[in-house]
Amino acid sequence: MLADRSLVVSIQADAAAHHEDCILWIDGVDETIRAMDVVPSDVGQEAVVRTLLRAMESPSAPQTIPARPQKIVVSDRELQFFLRGVLQDLDITIAYAADLPLLNEVYHSLQEFVGRQPPSLPADQADALRAIAFDLWHDAPWDVLDEEKIIQIDLTRADDAENLGSETFYVSVMGMLGMEFGFLLYRSMESLKAFRLELLAAEQSPEQIEQTFLQQDCFFLTFDQELVQSNGEASPEHDPLGVTLGSLNPLEGMRANLDEAEAATVAAALMALHQFFEQHLESLDSHHFPVMRDRYTIPHLTNSDEGLSVVVATRPDLAAELAAIVDETPDDLLEALEPNLIPVLRDDLIPKKSFYSLGAIPMDLLDSLRAEVAVHQPTDQALPKKLEWFPVVMIQTSRPKAKALIDSLRSAGGVDAILFNPGEDTFAGMCYDLGIFRTGDGDLHLFGEFIEDDPVHVEARKKWDQRCKKTKGICGLVIAKGVTGKAQGNPKLDDFLALYEVRSLSAHEIGLGALELVKFNDT
Repeated sequence: MLADRSLVVSIQADAAAHHEDCILWIDGVDETIRAMDVVPSDVGQEAVVRTLLRAMESPSAPQTIPARPQKIVVSDRELQFFLRGVLQDLDITIAYAADLPLLNEVYHSLQEFVGRQPPSLPADQADALRAIAFDLWHDAPWDVLDEEKIIQIDLTRADDAENLGSETFYVSVMGMLGMEFGFLLYRSMESLKAFRLELLAAEQSPEQIEQTFLQQDCFFLTFDQELVQSNGEASPEHDPLGVTLGSLNPLEGMRANLDEAEAATVAAALMALHQFFEQHLESLDSHHFPVMRDRYTIPHLTNSDEGLSVVVATRPDLAAELAAIVDETPDDLLEALEPNLIPVLRDDLIPKKSFYSLGAIPMDLLDSLRAEVAVHQPTDQALPKKLEWFPVVMIQTSRPKAKALIDSLRSAGGVDAILFNPGEDTFAGMCYDLGIFRTGDGDLHLFGEFIEDDPVHVEARKKWDQRCKKTKGICGLVIAKGVTGKAQGNPKLDDFLALYEVRSLSAHEIGLGALELVKFNDT
């Protein structure tokens, strides 16, 4: 039994509720939910099938065993016909019923639950907080400061007004590694140190690392990956994509919402931090982090008559102490920790607005490229004879950006391998085939996100795998200029600037496992 019903989810207090589809697979006999997904309303009906497969293979209900249904009942004629076509070989009866009482009951229960969820930000403070976040995004301190460069913020109220007492935060900037962009505002120095010490104290599994992460005592501000990939093309009026504020606490865990007093405190701290960056960020970097200190008067977010005195100061002593924690950790322990840490998949190598494609070039063009391109990284493995096509990933961009990319690859030791790895955005209900380069220094770089079930990509991947099998695992990366006009996707010989002949690896050989887009979320 399935429902594909419109579910209204309140994302933030001052934003219009937006519609998403809630996909439910319910066992009509046991009256248990076997699988549920919330997906954007524009996702195709293929998402229904993906949820069905999970309901059959990995049901979420406790003590529920994997099973295939004999009969499925839906309340939508179009969905009925779609499922009949997709499931015709599984001997499952697909029936229609205008009314499904059990699903109606579950749906209304979900609506009541969603309606009880607190807003992510107080309605009268949300606009101001997003504007502050927007300012900090354009400060981009992660370009020059790593997470060990701690900045202390001391807030004191001008009088005994309620709602905001004295607070001290120790701010860590996230983003230099290109993974998660934002700020952690630790409520105590002890929590800041303990988090790093526990990570290095002993070998930890991914589950233990997650538990250590949840033991932090801090507020957080993070920016969604969509904003990172859009190169910051947003404005306060159009809500910077995916800005999330929330709290981590050892007792209550993680929540992606702030009450009125918390929002006022965090806003004051972030306003002062932005002013500090405007004054001093150009004088700071990961190697030069001297003592700097300034005092600011910040208006209270909800009480314009109340002034807040905020002192912002660098803590080079604390930065040195945190660096020493890593430096003093035995090499064998760091090596033991390394396989269990989440691998860094960088997405800052390929120039923005580049054209990339997965395909092949004829062997005579490969021979010409070997002789003509300015940069050629050959393979030491001989290709089999009588090949017709050589599989390549093509990156096409402007000449200056292409040369910068080639220089970056040279600094990274060239290109070592090309692979594809599964990825999933559970929030959007989308599965991807992630195109990845591994450079000579061992770093992994994302070059493309392909929708997993897109027919064009499915066919391209099939041909890619077949051709790599014929070349004994050798493939290529070609970099070309001429990203605009008729040359896009169809460069001429003199448009090619570099050829890298590399290995084609499977996701299993790299050992990443399925990668999931991680966000702080209140659901």
